[in-house]
Amino acid sequence: MQDMPYEQICIGDKASFSKVIEEGHLASFADITGDFNPIHLDSDFAARTRFKKRIVHGMLTNSLISAVLGTKLPGMNTLYLSQNSKFVAPAFIGDELTATVEVKEKKDEKKLIILKTVVTNQLGNEISIGEAIVKKMDA
Repeated sequence: MQDMPYEQICIGDKASFSKVIEEGHLASFADITGDFNPIHLDSDFAARTRFKKRIVHGMLTNSLISAVLGTKLPGMNTLYLSQNSKFVAPAFIGDELTATVEVKEKKDEKKLIILKTVVTNQLGNEISIGEAIVKKMDA
């Protein structure tokens, strides 16, 4: 886990976190959030959709962004203020998802950092694109 001081963070800095999404992750996420939509949990239902199989919860894919922000860039002492996202493709069980953040802008007076956020699969296909705003807190 990192704790980069605000002053050392530069525009263009990047960090990533990857995870293979397994069957149990969907069940756990549904249990935690209450999102039991059958497109995520019921193979028979999902087979009748345009995706033909179960898809990963969109917010589960985006939760990997939080892992990057809180542990790598900017790291510890980061307050996640906002996230906008566009889901551009589905993720499936067994996909290796990689969340990448890149510093786009800094607002020194409030120690705010604006980051481009992207979640991709193992083929490099974008699953989610967006922007996060975080505040770097003093230790």
